[in-house]
Amino acid sequence: MGRDGPRETDLYPPVKAYLEAMGFEVKGEVASADVVAMRPGEDPVVVELKTGFSLALFHQGVERQAVTDWVYLAVPRLTGRRFQTALRSNIALCRRLGLGLLTVRLRDGLCEPHLDPAPYRPRKNAARKGRLIREFARRVGDPNTGGSRGPVMTAYRQDALRCLAMVAAAPTKASVVAAETGVVTARRIMSDDHYGWFERVERGVYAASPKGRDALEGRV
Repeated sequence: MGRDGPRETDLYPPVKAYLEAMGFEVKGEVASADVVAMRPGEDPVVVELKTGFSLALFHQGVERQAVTDWVYLAVPRLTGRRFQTALRSNIALCRRLGLGLLTVRLRDGLCEPHLDPAPYRPRKNAARKGRLIREFARRVGDPNTGGSRGPVMTAYRQDALRCLAMVAAAPTKASVVAAETGVVTARRIMSDDHYGWFERVERGVYAASPKGRDALEGRV
């Protein structure tokens, strides 16, 4: 290990020993690949070495997939919660890219496999897909600029604003608000009062709060 930290060459002996233990013949720096391992009658295994997770490492791994499906990335195994968090995230990324992942514990040369290369078959989340489609369908117009990081105008907020505009004129029954605005969930929106815009005057009757009037005037 170098004085300023691990080097890529520090990873090579443990990775080579790990592959040789599985019957591979291993050579370093073959046709731009850091590590190449071969067994008779099988596709080559390629391992790219880096001293830490980086975009360059993933780029190299994806480039090697033009040669073989058996591509691994290898990095030093560090200690601490920060590395464990990074490891979990990068295992997930490797899975999506069809790459394998190895870590090397440099103090004793332990090479540990975390993931083997395999085609990525994402599992769709039907509930999340349904929420996305419903939000798209309910939202009126296109009130947000894609890529912005400010408050988002959701369909729920649009419904609440329609209710607010009506009760700001005069206290109104929730059933009337629902009928006039077409917001079928008007009673629940005003009762839940997620934004603090509504005041219940009496049972089933709502008016605009001071904060609600500010919202209508664009001050919140």
